[in-house]
Amino acid sequence: MDKELIEYIAKSLVDDPDQVRVTVIDGEQSTILELRVAAGDIGKVIGKHGRIAKAMRTVLQAATAKNGKYSVLEILD
Repeated sequence: MDKELIEYIAKSLVDDPDQVRVTVIDGEQSTILELRVAAGDIGKVIGKHGRIAKAMRTVLQAATAKNGKYSVLEILD
C-alpha cells in the first residue's frame, strides 16, 4: 500500500508519469522507499525548499503508523 501511495502522488506531480519508479527495501524495524523520476521532474517532486518532499514523507508516516514500522522516503536522481 505504501508503494502505491507514493507512486500515485508522484505520478500526479510529474510531466512524465511513466518514468516514476518506487523501490521498496524492507528491514526488520523500518521500510525504505526509493523514489526515482525523470531528470526534468526531480524539482517538481522536491518542491520549493523541499516542501512537497516533506509533505510526501508526512503522508507516508501517517499511513504507516498503524503498522508499527518506520517508513523512510528517499528521492534519488
